[in-house]
Amino acid sequence: MERAASGRGLRAAVLIAVVLGLLAPIAAGLWQTGRAAFGILPAIGATDAGLSPWGHLLGLPGLGSAIRRTLVTGLAASGLSLILAVGFCAAVHARMRGNRAARLLTPFLAAPHAAIAIGLAFVLAPSGWIARMLAAPMGWERPPDVASVNDPWGIALILGLMVKEVPFLLLVILAALTQIPVRLQMTAGRALGYGRGLVWLKIIMPQVWPLIRLPVLVVLAYSLSVVDMALILGPSNPPTLAVLLTRLFAAPDIGLILPASAGGILQLALVGLAFVLVREGEGLAARIGLVWLRRGGRGSSTGPLLQLATAATLALFAAGALAMLSLAVWSLAWRWSWPLPLPESWSLRAWATPSAGWARALANTAALAVCSTVPCLVLAIAWLEGEDRGRMARARWAEGLIYLPLLIPQISFLFGMNVLLLRLGLKPGFWAVVWGQSLFVFPYVMIALSDPWRARDTRLDCTAAALGAGPWRRLLRIKLPLLLAPICTAAAIGVAVSVAQYLPTLFLGAGRIATLTTEAVALSSSSDRRVVGVHGSLQAALPFLAYGLAFLVPALLHRNRRDMRGEAIA
Repeated sequence: MERAASGRGLRAAVLIAVVLGLLAPIAAGLWQTGRAAFGILPAIGATDAGLSPWGHLLGLPGLGSAIRRTLVTGLAASGLSLILAVGFCAAVHARMRGNRAARLLTPFLAAPHAAIAIGLAFVLAPSGWIARMLAAPMGWERPPDVASVNDPWGIALILGLMVKEVPFLLLVILAALTQIPVRLQMTAGRALGYGRGLVWLKIIMPQVWPLIRLPVLVVLAYSLSVVDMALILGPSNPPTLAVLLTRLFAAPDIGLILPASAGGILQLALVGLAFVLVREGEGLAARIGLVWLRRGGRGSSTGPLLQLATAATLALFAAGALAMLSLAVWSLAWRWSWPLPLPESWSLRAWATPSAGWARALANTAALAVCSTVPCLVLAIAWLEGEDRGRMARARWAEGLIYLPLLIPQISFLFGMNVLLLRLGLKPGFWAVVWGQSLFVFPYVMIALSDPWRARDTRLDCTAAALGAGPWRRLLRIKLPLLLAPICTAAAIGVAVSVAQYLPTLFLGAGRIATLTTEAVALSSSSDRRVVGVHGSLQAALPFLAYGLAFLVPALLHRNRRDMRGEAIA
């Protein structure tokens, strides 16, 4: 009883730390943004509550187009990504299991959004790689006059979002499939004459959807409020709503902060509306599916659709791989005339001038990643250890709190958080950015570590306890060594999330903390692709290095361990 009480106390302490350190700032940020949205911001002399900020916002030219482009790109990217991920899993899930699938998807998961966007801009631009490869057969003497990047329809932005979202959803679906007897259900369905696709739609997906609903909502919230990818690939005039609000917050006229805050609340309302649409669509699909199931028809073959989904997914992977490769090529290119597919000459000059800015940005990025990931990892381990010691069941409501920072648009509360910091007498800077990045690092670290922790063989803990080992010794000598690989993977995910953060660094650093992400986004519109390629390559290299260490460290430390058959295990 005493140990259970101590475990509950540890879990309560961690929960209090999460609420006060991570969730309360979001609530306070929303409150401050909401006050400014209705005209109350004493710092700039606004003390009269009213609807004038909303009137100013609604009077901005291009607001309607910005909202429309936000909804079109966000809903299209999320919906198409889910369809392709489900179709691809239905076609090849039997060959994508365990660590093999994770390692295949790691490059796309690790690469930051901004790096992928910059690489895709290099590939898709009128003078980019694809156009260069088509120049000879098409007879193009100059780059085609086509808006393939920053197009008004947002196609490039949708493509960029899908390159990142499809691998994430694939990993989520594959993890959910481990909780379902897929092989038995697939065999039974095929024996009854149903095709592979129909078995997935009628039997497997109704079981998978509740397990992936929250991650899908996270993807949807991000797609509707993304800033860095939209700045690089999205429509430019007018841009998406989140980009428009970012420009208003950064404008020299401080009076624009009030309509920008109103826009932040509008952005939150758009995301909430999208969630309602998903919920209503889920209910409609359930009713239609029930009628479809009761009819019992086997329907037509879905083979061509699965092949199309597989081909489209592989094309996305190829585009992502080309994007990452193009960053390295441009960082090393010196002379690259149109329409040559490869540079005429190569040079390290872009890398040879670290004083130009990339060395300081690299140091800041690495320091922020370590300082935000380590405390979040310790907090996640403490949370799970408290569950073990208190013999507590998995709390769904607590996991909902963990997802909360990922479901709320960053543009809706980061300005309010900045106001909160100033009112507390804290200056924007390095540690404020660490705090802001931790809001998003902790959920991913917790999600990555919780399932492996809870799935471990607890008989080892019981054996150690029977031999007299106390809770701390069991943690240090049994649990942490046993879970070294998942812990390293969670740390790598934390580093990747930290490196990718753009708005928290911009707002809470007051523009004074230069990171690879902020510099890459700022330079993405410049004419020197070599410098942009250097920043993009370094931005992608840090997460790759973290993931590489996550695979290498457990393999080295466990290289002499053997299983029951005498075979070495990593």
